[in-house]
Amino acid sequence: MTILWIAAYLALGAFAGVFAGMLGIGGGLVLVPALALMFAAQAQFPTGEILHVALGTSMASIIFTAIASIRTHHRHGAIRWDVVKTITPGILVGTGLGTLVAASVPTRPLAVFFTFFVCLVAVQMAMNLKPKATRELPGSVGIAGVGLGIGVLSSLVAIGGGSLTVPFLTWCNVRIQHAIGTSAAVGLPIAIGGTAGYVFNGWAVEPV
Repeated sequence: MTILWIAAYLALGAFAGVFAGMLGIGGGLVLVPALALMFAAQAQFPTGEILHVALGTSMASIIFTAIASIRTHHRHGAIRWDVVKTITPGILVGTGLGTLVAASVPTRPLAVFFTFFVCLVAVQMAMNLKPKATRELPGSVGIAGVGLGIGVLSSLVAIGGGSLTVPFLTWCNVRIQHAIGTSAAVGLPIAIGGTAGYVFNGWAVEPV
């Protein structure tokens, strides 16, 4: 890897961080397409695996952003650790399943799904669609089940889950500050589980 490419990756990381901070979205929505283009330009990976590598790399980067976010939100007392503890088992199982699905899906259908999800997030942001608080948090089994779904979707599109976790918690009458802080904390098990899954599933892929 040349100094030019290292500089390009550093610039991409900075851009994704600023973009995510300004718009409140997961950096994966910015990183995945950019990384896919950069990996393709370097011709370091099999063509059919470039998107998968971009997804796995994005998941790994979320580990560091999640840790930084957790520290900030924890200092402000904005994390519902009881929810994090209950939802994490479902998250870990879900991310594992999601990476298995991603590994078995060819690049083109996976790219179509990623594009569709990004469009949904864009519409949600543009129209400021937020669920009204109409119920309370479900029991442990219900929260774990929601975590399973969030884990699957998050690992398929390599996001920290904020676009899914925050609406769910808001719908369940969790204060928005706590919903955002708790979502940031949930991003860590998503990132760890997703990264481990992509590493495991990509272990047998032959390099170029």
